[in-house]
Amino acid sequence: MAKIATNAASTATDRLVTELKEIASDAEELLRLTAGQAGDKIADVRTRLGQSLSSVKGQLAQFEAEMLQRGKEVARATDEYVHDNPWKAIGASAGVAFLLGLLIGRR
Repeated sequence: MAKIATNAASTATDRLVTELKEIASDAEELLRLTAGQAGDKIADVRTRLGQSLSSVKGQLAQFEAEMLQRGKEVARATDEYVHDNPWKAIGASAGVAFLLGLLIGRR
């Protein structure tokens, strides 16, 4: 069960990281496309956007590394629990399988 929760969290994190990378890519493209534009306001916005983009990229890389580390810790803890308590893990798995079987059988 913990593995399923870990996989769901990992999937959600992967989607978030992918979407943030796409936003960063779009912002970089916007910076490239507006490179020839003149004006103080545009230059200020470009500068702020560039700084924000650099900051977000750094934070995203740090977030990704932290999530990877947490995922490894959860997997390690789950593995240790299952090895320390194999009968509990088997019982929990059997219980979940039984309940799923009941739900599927009713349809």
